[in-house]
Amino acid sequence: MSTTTHTKPELHFHKAALNLKKVVTRTPLQLNHNLSRKYNCNVYLKREDLQVVRSYKLRGAYNMMSSLTAEQLQKGVVCASAGNHAQGFAYSCKKLNAKGVVFMPVITPNQKINQTKMFGEDFIEVRLAGDTFDDCAVAAKKYTEENAMTFIPPFDDYRIIEGQGTVGLEIVEDFSPPSGGVGGGIDFVFIPVGGGGLSAGVGTYFKTYSPKTKIIGLEPEGAPSMFEALKAGAPVTLENIDRFVDGAAVKRVGDITFAVCKEVLDDMHLVPEGKICTTILKLYNEDAIVIEPAGALSIAALDDYADAIKGKNIVCIIGGGNNDIDRMQEIKERSLQFEGLKHYFLIRFAQRPGALKEFVNHVLGEHDDIVRFEYMQKHNKETGPALVGIELKAREDHDALLSNMQRFQINYTELRKDDNAFGYLV
Repeated sequence: MSTTTHTKPELHFHKAALNLKKVVTRTPLQLNHNLSRKYNCNVYLKREDLQVVRSYKLRGAYNMMSSLTAEQLQKGVVCASAGNHAQGFAYSCKKLNAKGVVFMPVITPNQKINQTKMFGEDFIEVRLAGDTFDDCAVAAKKYTEENAMTFIPPFDDYRIIEGQGTVGLEIVEDFSPPSGGVGGGIDFVFIPVGGGGLSAGVGTYFKTYSPKTKIIGLEPEGAPSMFEALKAGAPVTLENIDRFVDGAAVKRVGDITFAVCKEVLDDMHLVPEGKICTTILKLYNEDAIVIEPAGALSIAALDDYADAIKGKNIVCIIGGGNNDIDRMQEIKERSLQFEGLKHYFLIRFAQRPGALKEFVNHVLGEHDDIVRFEYMQKHNKETGPALVGIELKAREDHDALLSNMQRFQINYTELRKDDNAFGYLV
């Protein structure tokens, strides 16, 4: 029995699609042969990473902004974002000849600031405020009120939801099962969830036009805002979140998006950040697809649904491709740790000649590789511990390594990700 208390207006997805036609790229729905073979089903990728601003966010921003009156547009619009919403907003300002002000946190990388300016050109101004997104959003809303402008939220508005929902409309219209393969319609849609705008829009469209399709929402483990909201029965504000999956890391989902998602999501699932990193690297190496962490969420979840999706038609929405090349080293590092292929130790080598040589020759396995070596004590190195990073060929080599350390009486401490020392040293 539904307990929804909000009054939900009718969402006009077809009207929004017509409205967006002149600015939005109709991104391809591609059958991916590697993933289809791996999971023994048909896996289609909805490539919003190929959108004009490299993410679906343009759809919602333009749909809302184009609904404003000429007077509202003339007074100007404001948004708070350090990522894809800012870029969609900036592009919309240029298309609508509207003056826009983008608030970004002070810590925003120059690459993102420059991207936003590139899409908005002379129609936007970037203001840096606050150390966190939340501080930045407060400053943006204050500025909006003081200047009688209109605030364009990243997700919590029906016009935003309507715009993002056109992703679902395109999927349904463009889907056709391969000949000789699985027949029927779409069985599952996997959707990345941040604030909930995309999942609310796409979920509502499917429940109306393809009600048998199961809608699966996905969040990173370190930012489970929709997961916790559904558990609590209302939006909750998370105290701390891991911001690594920046396109899907929010402390609190929207009130409107939560109310809609509660009705349209069939399942809400969390994906480890390390798994997301492994997925990014595999897609790059196997399919030459460059996606951001939030964009990889839908594919990263497939292992956990392998039995359910066998022999079915699956759509994974790739939300965006705004991945800064400077992050690739961290992505590789997180992937290796998640796969159990990289480990860090504090080792107190015995105070005798040849101790390090013995470690390399006898303790390390044939394929083990030292990828980091650093004495923690800068003077009197013979007595100080060393930080040693070791990369393995296979996960099971870890047990053999620990066994060798004990056999040769190596004095060691393995650093775990949840230890404070790990954060300080690695």
